[in-house]
Amino acid sequence: MNALRQFYLEIPVVTRAYTTVCVLTTLAVHLDLVSPLQLYFNPTLIVRKFQIWRLATTFLYFGTIGITFFFNMVFTYRYCRMLEDGSFRGRSSDFVMMFIFGGVLMTFFGIFVNLLFLGQAFTLMLVYVWSRRNPSVPMNFFGVLNFQAPYLPWVLLCCSMILGNTVWVDIIGMGVGHIYYVLEDVYPTLSNGYRLIKTPYFLKRLFNEHIERNYQAAAEDRPGGFPWGGEGGEPLLGQNGGQPEPANQEPPAAAAPQ
Repeated sequence: MNALRQFYLEIPVVTRAYTTVCVLTTLAVHLDLVSPLQLYFNPTLIVRKFQIWRLATTFLYFGTIGITFFFNMVFTYRYCRMLEDGSFRGRSSDFVMMFIFGGVLMTFFGIFVNLLFLGQAFTLMLVYVWSRRNPSVPMNFFGVLNFQAPYLPWVLLCCSMILGNTVWVDIIGMGVGHIYYVLEDVYPTLSNGYRLIKTPYFLKRLFNEHIERNYQAAAEDRPGGFPWGGEGGEPLLGQNGGQPEPANQEPPAAAAPQ
């Protein structure tokens, strides 16, 4: 029990908070404490009935407890933690700002495609950003398909199409992830470029972080395929949980789901 508690407390704070709330939300629905009808994204009820909690709960419910829910939560935890332990290490406030930025854009796009829950799209955004920040990492899909990390979101999109799921979830997640990637990792490194997504001061204070006055993308944050003038660090990998996995590499314990 102590080992489980220690493992839980070692999870980075943003990853721990988000995955915990997602699990508790699903458990509350499973125990009939709340209904999915109280959680889904409904712009009319948000505006006319002031049910503003729906702006958050649409990202927290991943369906009934089962193999699909387990797969989604492991996937969410895995890539959320690898980002927070990797390119967002020591920058939890910026990671929260990424959550806010992605949530706002997905909510806006969700209005036009009539999606009720956006949690899976949010996970695809995390996957997309991680894959673009680690372009050289080899991936293996169920021991059958080998590819580089930037192709991972597209592989997942193809899987959704094969399984007959709506592709709008994947498209919105990938689209928002790409917008964030360009604004945060590409544009600031260009000539006369600057950081467009600013983390509010109160978030920096909340996480007791140093206020950065000048932004320069870290080596592992720089887009692949461009001569940025430095070598990137080793990407953080995770253990195989029946999902796409970097091939033939031992993951560090800090980034691996136990």
